Parts: sequence; structure tokens; C-alpha cells
Amino acid sequence: MSTTTDILVLGGAGVDTIVHVPELPLPYADSYMIEPGIVTRAGQSGDFVALGVTALGLRAHHMDLLGDDPEGDLVRAFHRDRGIPFTEVPSARGTKRAVNLVGPDGRRLSLYDDTRSQESDRLPDATVRALAAAGRHAHVVITYPCALALPALGEAGVTISTDLHNWDGANPYHEPFALAADLVFLSTTALADPERTMRDITERGRARIVVATAGAEGAYLLAEGQLTHVPAVTPPGPVVDTNGAGDAFASGFLLGWLAGEEVRRCALYGVVAGAYACTVPSTRADAIGRDDLLARAAELLPASSADTRTARTAESARGGA
Repeated sequence: MSTTTDILVLGGAGVDTIVHVPELPLPYADSYMIEPGIVTRAGQSGDFVALGVTALGLRAHHMDLLGDDPEGDLVRAFHRDRGIPFTEVPSARGTKRAVNLVGPDGRRLSLYDDTRSQESDRLPDATVRALAAAGRHAHVVITYPCALALPALGEAGVTISTDLHNWDGANPYHEPFALAADLVFLSTTALADPERTMRDITERGRARIVVATAGAEGAYLLAEGQLTHVPAVTPPGPVVDTNGAGDAFASGFLLGWLAGEEVRRCALYGVVAGAYACTVPSTRADAIGRDDLLARAAELLPASSADTRTARTAESARGGA
């Protein structure tokens, strides 16, 4: 079947205000002088995945609720300037927004505005089905009301990925996403026993692969019942901002996954993309390109297989798969 989109991204469109602070946690004080300044820019999880896969040569389409407000205008411009198609659903409560405190080591603390959604919000099923039918894959962000769109995606027959972020393995909000996806990303940050949570996802849901990112420790990959560790790679520069690193990891992994690469190679693409993202201030909204990612991965792969594997991924990224 002919497709016009490689990856449909649902949810996660919004605006962040980035505040660099002298340390995290931030001790109480009456005031702080902040450098390099406070910047408000478009770019939440869905925006960054759409940006990441587009930079890697895949065709993305993003869909979410937006308000008729200045924040919505920033999100519209973000996609328009980068040539990323965006299907907008009107939001009465306004565009999602957050404040991200970023420490000197690049760690961040995100404060999300929970007033920017309401229970009646919906992504229209008919539109979701139509966009999914034109694509190869759907990546679903855990923002409301994306869980309600999962049945429509299932009916469309596309594969699904999601990122549970810092799920603790128990919060019921995340479960519909965890159990409906073929490919699940999450962070080890809040997990007491990452392996147990990863295996629980595969045993209870439809996931074939679960990937738990662990920052500077790399990632853990569960596939075909086997848990393996994927080491981190050295970032190409100083770590300045970890905002968007998980989204970059997912983008790199999806590049390999849609090309039919074996899962450890997909994870390598993920750690390379994530490492690059940590060296770029998120205010720049930049992402590693396909050629740079494949070149860096080739340096890290066994010489006997690097050339043929990266060549195949490059061809698939251009629409050859």
C-alpha cells in the first residue's frame, strides 16, 4: 500500500519556557539572577520526535490540540518553518505549556501547566484513522487525550510506539499506552526494578520490544525475552541540556526499526541521537541529521557490517523500504 507518511506523531505539541538555574534542586531564595536568560520556545515531546525523525530523512505528520493563543502560534511556526505537516484540533483551554528548570549539568525539572486540557478534549477518530492509513507507523505521546485515540490507530492497522517517560510502573494513567504499543520506550528514573516493569509490559500488552533509557548509563533493551544493556556513547561536545534527549533516542531507534534493522543496532542509533541532543541547547530546536548519525554509528559498529547496514538504513530513510 502506498503511504505518504512514515511516522504519524500524536500529541505532545506545546511550548516550554527554559530557565537556567545555578543548581538543582534549587535552594529557596528571594531572587536569582539568571544566565543565559529565559527563553520561551515551541517544542515538547511530540514536536521533538517529529523534528528528530524529519532530520533523519523520514516523513512525519504531527497531530494535536492547539489553542488560538501566542503559544499555539509558536507551535504552528515551529512546524511550518521545518516543513513538518501539522493537523490542528482546536483546544478551548489553550496550547500546552511548561516551565523547564535546567541545571549546569544539563539536568532538568519540568513544571507542566495542568489547566491546558479538559476532559472533553478529543482527537477526532475519523481524522486519526485517515492519517494513520496514510502512514507506516504511529508514535503516541502520553499527553491527554491521546489514549482515547489508541483504538482508532489499532483499527488502522499501523504499528504503534510510545514513550512512558518517567513512569513508576504503577500509575494507571500510563497503562493504556504501555499495553497498546508494539514498541515501548520509558526511563529508568522512577523504576525500582526496571527489568520487572519491562517484562510486565511485554507479558500484559502487545509490545515486542521495550527500551528503558538510563541517561549516562545507556539503555536496557528487552526483545524476544532477552534483556541486554546498550552502553552510552560519548557525546560529541559538552552536555548542556537534556531536554529532548529521550525524544531524540526514540527518533534514532525508529529510523532503524522502520528500516528492518536488528534491535541492538536500532538502540545504537538511539543512543547516538540522544547523546547529540544533550550537547545542543533545546532553545535551538536542532536534531542530528541522517548522514551524521549513520557516520557516527559506523564508527561504533564492527567494520565487517557497518558499510552494508548503514547503506541500507540510508536507502530506507529516503523511502526505499
